[in-house]
Amino acid sequence: MATLLMLTGSTQASVEILPALSLLPHQVRVLPAEASALVIDTPPCDAVLVDGRHELARARTLTRILRTTGIGVPLVLVLTEGGLSVVQADWGIDDVLLTTAGPAEVEARLRLNTGRLARDQEDDDAHVIRSGNVEVDEATYTARLGSRPLDLTFKEFELLKHLAQHPGRVFTRQQLLAEVWGYDYFGGTRTVDVHVRRLRAKLGPENETLIGTVRNVGYRFVIPPGAGESHTDVTTAPATDRLR
Repeated sequence: MATLLMLTGSTQASVEILPALSLLPHQVRVLPAEASALVIDTPPCDAVLVDGRHELARARTLTRILRTTGIGVPLVLVLTEGGLSVVQADWGIDDVLLTTAGPAEVEARLRLNTGRLARDQEDDDAHVIRSGNVEVDEATYTARLGSRPLDLTFKEFELLKHLAQHPGRVFTRQQLLAEVWGYDYFGGTRTVDVHVRRLRAKLGPENETLIGTVRNVGYRFVIPPGAGESHTDVTTAPATDRLR
């Protein structure tokens, strides 16, 4: 069973807007189609249905606003057959449902859209390295410490990425010089120490120990107790499972 959010300017029940919902086991929450409240706090749900039967212009504005917020669930527009001729890709919706759609079609479209979104999120996570509270995105060359972006140079980013990929593993300065700077780099190992010092400064006093020093050996990435393991972690069941 999925949780669906129905946004409408009507006072009708969800089963009057999309009758097929009366034959499906999903939980439907109906809210006014007011963008201001939703931008601040969109209730948890598996999909958002927008009622566009009578006010397509209003529905278009709402779907565009919701899309700009980075909504993480499928956005589906419910409309009559006459509305199909005006719907455009720039409305930001994932799919449309006619009010006359049967329960099998509604269920299939919800399942396919949530499944597609789950795959897209998995593809995005494939580029992300997570070690403790540190998140490194190889695709965008960005790094974060919790919710705080880290302003790193290219080599600082590469150094953090390399260490975070192997939490707990100790690297000598010579290894880091070869693997991060390259075998054709002719500088000394002092370069590694300088970059580690700068990286620690950007992590801040409370987090500088994430880059640990192993005396007379080198450096390693240290995950604080209770911070979790590295790499992508998905703790909730995929939306596709909730629709089965």
